[in-house]
Amino acid sequence: MQFAVYGKMLAPESVPYLVSLIDKLDKSGCGILFYEPFFRVLKDHITPPAHFGLFYHNDDLHSAADILLSIGGDGTMLDTITLVRDSGIPILGVNMGKLGFLSSLPKDDIIAGIDRILQKNYTLDRRTLLRLESENKPFGDLNFAMNEFTVSKKGNMTMITVHTYIDEKFLNSYWGDGLIVSTPTGSTAYSLSCGGPIISPGSETFVITPVATHNLTVRPMVIPDHSRIRIRVEGRNDLFNISLDSRSVGIQGTSEFTICKEDFTINLIQMEGQDFIRTIRAKLNWGVDIRN
Repeated sequence: MQFAVYGKMLAPESVPYLVSLIDKLDKSGCGILFYEPFFRVLKDHITPPAHFGLFYHNDDLHSAADILLSIGGDGTMLDTITLVRDSGIPILGVNMGKLGFLSSLPKDDIIAGIDRILQKNYTLDRRTLLRLESENKPFGDLNFAMNEFTVSKKGNMTMITVHTYIDEKFLNSYWGDGLIVSTPTGSTAYSLSCGGPIISPGSETFVITPVATHNLTVRPMVIPDHSRIRIRVEGRNDLFNISLDSRSVGIQGTSEFTICKEDFTINLIQMEGQDFIRTIRAKLNWGVDIRN
């Protein structure tokens, strides 16, 4: 079995876990491909196996890896979708951080997790993506996201207005700092911090969540994910940002965008005993009450 290892940074306290992981894969007879920029970070801290490979682009990965290991937090894992794309390669997030809604395998459980994978003792959790369509294609062919699309005012500029249509029916003009269109996966991210609801994966919905709205009657809205959301953005300074997950670009002038469901999904590895309800309860400390 071929494992691709992706990461961005390596904290000193994470080094022993990476050493154990690489040693386990090597002794299990697995092939290892390192993301080239991450390998440059690792090589001063680990002894590479005798046989390994490197990858940099998605084309290097698609025909060479069976599993991709994302080493880090949720942000690192979101970056992996630009490499995996529509290949169907399953992703396992090894959580080196703290919260980690997506990176579900704690670093202390790395060895046990690899054993479960080698025994094929896991399931695939298919996550919906959204796609951004626009005339000038600001993100090129990386026009998809697993968490959210966001439009927001730039820096300390004045508020922006986001005219929003659902399937060409006018919904609202949002006056404020911005607007989020979130997948169920992204409902526990930026949308949640702005008062949006928690949506279970597989619910086939999108969430439209305003950011610091100037109208107190406005609330987040849940809609079917087969809807097409068209927005037109304008502001006094004609400067604003748009983002897909952690990728962001600046836009100048009144612009129009359409958000819809992407044609492919992302496969997240889910270990036995893990599910969305347990994750939410654990990460948000639900049920931690002296009355329970």
